[in-house]
Amino acid sequence: MNSFVQIRRELHQIPELGFKEFKTQAYLLSYIHSLPQERIQIKKWETGIFVKVNGLQPTKMIGYRADIDGLPIVEETELPFKSLHETEMHACGHDFHMSIALGVLTHFVNHPIKDDLLFIFQPAEEAPGGAEPMLKSAVMKEWWPDMIMALHIAPEYPVGTIAVKEGLLFANTSELFIDFKGKGGHAARPHLANDMTVAACTFVTQLQSIVSRNIDPLDSVVITVGKIASGTVQNIISETARLEGTIRTFSEETMEQVQQRIYDMAKGIELGFQCEVKVDFGAMYHQVVNDSVLTREFMEFVEHHTDINVIECKEAMTGEDFGFMLKEIRGFMFWLGVESDYGLHHAKLLPNEKAIEVAIKMITKYIAYKGD
Repeated sequence: MNSFVQIRRELHQIPELGFKEFKTQAYLLSYIHSLPQERIQIKKWETGIFVKVNGLQPTKMIGYRADIDGLPIVEETELPFKSLHETEMHACGHDFHMSIALGVLTHFVNHPIKDDLLFIFQPAEEAPGGAEPMLKSAVMKEWWPDMIMALHIAPEYPVGTIAVKEGLLFANTSELFIDFKGKGGHAARPHLANDMTVAACTFVTQLQSIVSRNIDPLDSVVITVGKIASGTVQNIISETARLEGTIRTFSEETMEQVQQRIYDMAKGIELGFQCEVKVDFGAMYHQVVNDSVLTREFMEFVEHHTDINVIECKEAMTGEDFGFMLKEIRGFMFWLGVESDYGLHHAKLLPNEKAIEVAIKMITKYIAYKGD
């Protein structure tokens, strides 16, 4: 078995949530310390890691980022190497991202090129967001790359395929948490209570009017409420309720417009239902915008120097905090085909492990081209 496939399987067993990736960080550090140390420098940041590979005659630094956290999902794959953490899973492919990054790092530790390389193992991509604070860290300021790249697995594409585009690739995203506080009471005496289940359900219905009636129909917005929690038993009117969801837009201006309308609607619910409503937008991710020149160069290189199929894809409502890095550093992100019947964040996600070797070979070839 390819050693990086085995690494992926071992990492798959220890998924951890954002800024709690202690086992993951220890595993990565153990492997990195097993490599020849003459040309590398290692610095920890929170539960993440920076690894600088010194070039032979550097004139620039090329950055490569891999995210390392898992998701709060109970795995349903029945794999022999399934998650050992009952309520957590690498359901977004970050185990693939890490093993690929280690493969590329290993190659350049043993085959140094002219320019410096910076490998960033970033925590908390899923939540609450590790890219922005990592970008502001003292280590990053010391080792600021001239360009940066990253990938994300794509279950919908076959192995041997990548998908990418110039400009906007992923949307702005914002978490959405709304808490309602009213007055509980007996189900038989609703006039003496203030039902927050009704208030919350009314609010969910109203939210959809933002998309249909407040946003330009030629613009793109998604507002999804994925969780509603309210009440205790069937014959008690609920005193509190909580909505949890997400907002996706293709522009920062539209995101601001949507958030303002949510605040306005919350005030209306407070008046209409005589209750308290608190709105929290949680973590917000900047849109992923690929540098046009670097992206086109990358696409042409892969087309002409590898046997990988390159697809020019459309932008997606997917969120990725790599957008914060691309806001400050020229670079790009691309989709890596892994052909799974189940999609991202699904408890039965089964990416094809052949994609690991495909990605390592392609990325090392491209970085060698850029850094020599």
